[in-house]
Amino acid sequence: MASFNDEGRERDIEMGLTSAAKLPSEPPTPSSRAAPALILSNSGKALRVSTSGKHRSFRIRSGSGKRMDQPNSAKKKYVKQVTGRHNDTELHLAAQRGDVAAVKQILGEIDAQMVKTLSGAEFDSEVAEIRAAIVNEVNELGKTALFTAAEKGHINVVKELLPYTTKEGIMAKNRVGFDPFHVAASQGHHAIVQVLLNHDPMLSKTLGQSNATPLISAATRGHLAVVNELLAKDSSLLEISKSNGKNTLHLAARQGHMQIVKALLNKDPQLARRTDKKGQTSLLMAVKGVSCEVVKLLLQADAAIVMLPDKFGNTALHVATRKKRSEIVNELLSLRDTNVNALTRDHKTALDIAEGLPLSEESSEIKDCLARYGAVKANELNQPRDELRKTVTEIKNDVHTQLEQARKTNKNMNGIVKELRKLHRAGINNATNSVTVVAVLFATVAFAAIFTVPGGDDDDGVAVMVGSISFKVFFIFNAIALFTSLAVVLVQITVVRER
Repeated sequence: MASFNDEGRERDIEMGLTSAAKLPSEPPTPSSRAAPALILSNSGKALRVSTSGKHRSFRIRSGSGKRMDQPNSAKKKYVKQVTGRHNDTELHLAAQRGDVAAVKQILGEIDAQMVKTLSGAEFDSEVAEIRAAIVNEVNELGKTALFTAAEKGHINVVKELLPYTTKEGIMAKNRVGFDPFHVAASQGHHAIVQVLLNHDPMLSKTLGQSNATPLISAATRGHLAVVNELLAKDSSLLEISKSNGKNTLHLAARQGHMQIVKALLNKDPQLARRTDKKGQTSLLMAVKGVSCEVVKLLLQADAAIVMLPDKFGNTALHVATRKKRSEIVNELLSLRDTNVNALTRDHKTALDIAEGLPLSEESSEIKDCLARYGAVKANELNQPRDELRKTVTEIKNDVHTQLEQARKTNKNMNGIVKELRKLHRAGINNATNSVTVVAVLFATVAFAAIFTVPGGDDDDGVAVMVGSISFKVFFIFNAIALFTSLAVVLVQITVVRER
């Protein structure tokens, strides 16, 4: 019966229904000495930190009632932990309050709970493992105690927790994609940023949602000291842009943080010309805001950016007019490079945009300012433009007609050349045939003359003229005529006809 009451009281204490002091101590038993060490996290997961079970047992529960007990000691000690609204551990709540003493007490009680159970290096390893499990525990929002302390700006708590934080713990992100360093930078906690950077310089390159760096988050919120700290450690962070293409200068200029814009331009003046995925420069972002000083800083860095349009053809003057920034409009118009009648892709000037604004003091002031600098509507620009377009079209048509005629002439000339070549070839063939016929006739006559000697034959059948000189001369020339004629025929048939 007593055993049943003791067990009931123990359950009540675990549920937070009664005080730990009311529970009587009980002597250690062999079964309790053999129990393994255990951590039960607020998620309900049991983490075993020791399995030897040799004269020690350690149990930590986090939840509505968390318990640490040491069966081997003379008495049991219970530590009640309160669960917060996001399933926070006691360490989370202490970190949120900035209660360094409570943090030290929670971490120190681990040693107290394990007194006389272990010794030497094994004891130190056991304690370190348990501390790491507690410090790196996350709540329902994905936050560790270190994250909570960094978010709230409690530097002393951060220093206390940092030695027990693992690499995974310090890089762990909450539900919105921030790690402890990133949230400290975005909140402007300069001292915490320094401490974490000294612990791990690579933390400055961690990325949050939409590829945002800690530098981008700090610059967007106007934390100059943090921005300078990050730039001093690693100026290459300026090269990293968000997933939409916007860099640190884009966002700082949009928010009108003049000192941060100045610091960024001092590091890299070429940042003023960088564009995002919409083709927007930092000047186009700045004119959407209300800081004319930031606009002046950007124009001092590079005045030519005043006419750099986005992919829709909007210049800084168009955007400032649409946003009704009369002071910025006046500043832009004072620049020599500003084209007051520049057209957007949908063929609108700044005056067209101003005319479409609701009637107000700002819109009236902008219209007057534009008019002083010679602004006109797009339809007033379109008349000479249409004439020019018409002239260009006519020239284009004339050139096309001439090119077409030239193509036809070339085609006709090619036909004529072919006909001439055909006639030339036919003439050559006719001449060749005529020469061949004449040569054949000469060869025939010469050949016949050899066998028909003039003067007749004597009684022995020998030609009478054989012995005369005139016959010999005739014979030689007849032979020459024969072979020449044969040669001409051969050349005409083989060489000339092949060509």
